[in-house]
Order: sequence, then structure tokens, then C-alpha cells
Amino acid sequence: MTRVASLFLPQLAIERLRRAERTYPSRSGTPPERSRSGAPSPLPVPFDDNPGSCSVPRGGGWRPGARWAQGAAVDALPAHQRPTMREMGRRSEAAPAPFRPAPREEVRAAPSPVLPPFWGVKPRILIARDGQRDVVTAACPLALAEGLAPGMAAAHARALVPGLDVGDADPAADLALLERLALHAVRHWTPTAAVSGGDGLWLDLSGTTHLFGGEARFCRRLLAFLARLGFTAHIGLAGTPGAAYALARYAAAPVTIIDPGMEAQALADLPLGALRLAPQALMAAARFGIERIADLYPMPRGPLARRLGIAAVERLDQARGLAPEPIVGLTPFEVPEVERRLLEPIATADAIALVISDLVDDLMQLLEVRGLGLRAAALTCVRVDAAEQIVPLGTARATRDAKHIKRMFGLRLEKIEPGLGIEAMCLAAPGVEALGALAFATDLIASERAPDIAPLVDQLAGRAGDASLFRLTAIESDVPERAVRALAPLAAPAGWPGWARPARLLKRPEKLSGVVALLPDHPPRRFRWRGKDYRVIAGDGPERIHGEWWRSAREIWAVRDYFKVEADTGERFWLFRRGDAVVAETGDLSWYMHGVFG
Repeated sequence: MTRVASLFLPQLAIERLRRAERTYPSRSGTPPERSRSGAPSPLPVPFDDNPGSCSVPRGGGWRPGARWAQGAAVDALPAHQRPTMREMGRRSEAAPAPFRPAPREEVRAAPSPVLPPFWGVKPRILIARDGQRDVVTAACPLALAEGLAPGMAAAHARALVPGLDVGDADPAADLALLERLALHAVRHWTPTAAVSGGDGLWLDLSGTTHLFGGEARFCRRLLAFLARLGFTAHIGLAGTPGAAYALARYAAAPVTIIDPGMEAQALADLPLGALRLAPQALMAAARFGIERIADLYPMPRGPLARRLGIAAVERLDQARGLAPEPIVGLTPFEVPEVERRLLEPIATADAIALVISDLVDDLMQLLEVRGLGLRAAALTCVRVDAAEQIVPLGTARATRDAKHIKRMFGLRLEKIEPGLGIEAMCLAAPGVEALGALAFATDLIASERAPDIAPLVDQLAGRAGDASLFRLTAIESDVPERAVRALAPLAAPAGWPGWARPARLLKRPEKLSGVVALLPDHPPRRFRWRGKDYRVIAGDGPERIHGEWWRSAREIWAVRDYFKVEADTGERFWLFRRGDAVVAETGDLSWYMHGVFG
């Protein structure tokens, strides 16, 4: 069962611009100051909330006899903003009788005008060039309340509303925002999402709404999500994309959900513009007196197509579910891929290497056009028996060097098993990074650029394996085995401590036997390690290292005394003794081998 949701953002352009500004303009025309967290500070209230600065009552408004409501301050106000004499405490005009009976005739309440949420907010419109004139493309709710509408000439709008805030429309930015929302929907809500026109999205929710508690709950969550982003939205959910589109834009409720098969009844009372017809078709329908979608139901197909065009018949059938309307979903990322289908199967190494060379050249050209560099590639070989063999390849740094990539695949040719022959080969780049132009210094300018070792790393990794190449970096820790960790071959390691450490550090300290040493501060004179006896001829130490008590309670009293010793065979070792030979809680005085100097 197909379920499609249409998301309509009626104020997309205005709210996108407002979201970019992060706030309304202040009364003085300057943006408000930002708080320490970087968020815009709240807008000022339209009255002075400090009762000590003047005689205005707390909360604003006029007070009879107020000092600031007299004299030149009142004369400077526009005529429609000046208070009455009675409000200012003057008796120069007659006061209405407080006990006069109400009139008998019926009095209708006048509709309340649409007031801006803050003082100083002007009606805003966005305009775009259309031929030889500027046309309004979007208007905020205040501008709509003033009688402005999209499609109106900008000069006419300026004449109707003086002091109008006019901005330039940016359809590319609106489309980019819609694509970002569609990508977010693909990653979080549904596998199929597409941009619908310039002000909405289509979401294929078939089989996904149960993950969010049902269709109604999902729509409420979607509206709340968009409200947090600062956007006003309407949602229509139906069994066809055309019906969902019409309900989202022409239904009165913010969320309209209809059951499958009820599209014709739900669309009957909507205007004809809900079918996404061309302007010429709408003008022709107006001449014939066709106003609602229900007026099209009893009309024969032939006369309807002649009057309004075949597109009107197709749109009507698509909205009612009588004709298919597939949604072309937005792809989050199109993997660069090239392919070769061979006329005859190949099985020799030379032929396979030649096809790989052609694939690499084509892929590098494709990556160059898109401004990308290769980080991971996958070569798929399809044999005549329909078996597929995938040969992966990775690089230490993004590259478009075709010779280097061919050399890397040459090291992996022996892993390819052609069998009875390979009839197709495909090279894809699932891992890419942005790669732009790199400026090199000329011979006239001294260059301090370090040589690029990424090709060397790739070749060594191809021979010895990716896990065989790494760099070491220091970590803030007192315990030696915790103070070092492995990094990627091209990563920049952190600074090393000033004291000497062995070139080879054992993964785990190994216990020594037969140790002869003078306590408490002397190195051992002899010891046995890995079945071999060593006699020490020189030593240095101790270097005392305490345990990290904040990691484990067992290390509160732990102490290690490290010694650098040289054996009679010329080898240099890094040993330590557990305990300080004074306090028993610091260790049991056992000896361990921890590293070997180069």
C-alpha cells in the first residue's frame, strides 16, 4: 500500500532569509547584540520596563497626567498615535457619560488587524526579474495582510505599502535548503524523498510510519521539527503524490490525512489549481466555468482533453490513483563508477592489467570533473559463470594519480582468479574526498614543503598489509604502557616527553627471574630473561613512577622504580622494580622487563 506525504513550506524563502539573519531587525535598524553563547539575544519589548527611568507605568501605556505625555513629546508623534486629551488628564473635551445606556442596534465587532509581533518589523517581500519588470515572488504574512501577493509587480507593491522591506529572491538557495531537508529525510525517516517544486518535498512513507508511532504522530513530529528550525509547514498524506500535493497546499488544516482509496472524495471540493495544471489550462477552465476538481469527474475524456489539454487528464488520473506517478528519490551520494563489458572473456594477466588501466584512466577523469580524490576503490570482476570477485584498494591520502593507482592494482593482480574468463569489469570509488589544486613552489622561491610519502605508504601497505604501518604518538599518562598509542601512517603525532624512552616497548612487562640487586636504589647486577642470563656492567636510575590512583584504587600506593642497564653482551634494557623497598604497600619488589633500547 503506497502512502505519500507532501510537505509544503508556504513561507520558505522568507523564513529561510529570516533564519539566516537569526532574528528580526530591532527598532533602531541594527541587529541585536548576541549573548555569550552566540545565540541572538531576545528582542526588546515594545515598552520601557524600568519604572525608575520615567513616569511611565510598569507595562507601558498612557497614564493621566504623565510628565512625558505632555508638551513637545506629544506634538512630535503622528496624528494617529497622539493620545486623547482625556487620557493626558486635560478636560478640554467632553467626557462620555459613564452610565449612558448601550445602543439598541446590533453592533458587529470589527476584525482585529494583523499586528507585527514586535515593534519596528516591516512587511517584507522578495522580488525577482521577469522580463522588463520586477515581480514579487514571496511575501511575509504582514505583507499578505496588506494586500500584497506573489506575482504582483514590485512597483505596485511599493506604492500600496510605503516603507516596504524589499529583498532579492534566491531560488538557488531555496532549492539547496530543500535538498538538505530531503537528504535529512532520507537519512532519518524514509529511503525515498524528492523535492516537489520550489516550496515542498515528497516523502514516500510506505512501510515506515510504524517506526514513528503511526502516520499522525509522524506528521506531528515533522511539524515540530520544522518549527524548531523556524519554518511553517503543511502536510498532506494520501495514497498518491498528486492528492498529497493538493491537500498540503489547499486544505485548511496543517495536517490532512486521508485513507487509501478516498482521494477522489477528498479532492472534489478543492480548486482546479490543486492539480498542478499549466496557466493556459487554468485560463481555459475559467472560460468554461470549471472551478472545482469535482466538475471534471462527469466530463468525457475526449472533450476534456480538447479543452484543457491531455496533461489535465493525466494529472486528474494521477491524483485519483488511476495512473502511476513515480517519485524519483534524491540520492544522498552518487558513487563514481566506470564499467567495461568485454566482447570476449579474458583470463591472462596482461589483458586484465590493460582493462584495469583503461578503467583507472576513466575514473580519474570522472573524479577530476567532480573535484574529488580517491581514498577507497573496489574492482569487481564478473566471470562467465556469473561469479563476482571484488578486489579492494585503499590510499593513505586522496589522490588522482593514475600511475600510482595502476601500480597499486598491479600488486593485487595475483589475487584475481579469472576462472574460465572475465566478461565484465567495474571500478567504483565508494570512498572519496574533496581534492582541489595544489600550488607548488618554483625554483626561484625556496620551498619548505615536505616530500609526499603517501605513495610509499600505499605500496608498503599493499605488500605488508594495512595493519603493519602506523605511527606512535604520546598520550597524557604516567604509566609507560598507557602513554603511547598507534596512529595512521600519515597522521601528525603529538610531542614526545623530554626524558629518554626505549625504541621498543613491550606490550606487557615480562617478569624477570634470578635478579641480584642492592636495595633500595641500585640497579640489578644480574638477571635472567627468556631463558638467558645477563650480567649488568653499567646502569642508571632510578626513575620513579607512581600509579594513576584516579584510574584504579589498586594504584593508590603503586610505585615503579625504572633503571636503564647495559649487559655484557652490549644490549641495553629498561627494567623496573615494583615497590620502593621501604613501604610494603608500594609493591612486592619483583623485577620486570619493559623495553629494549635500539
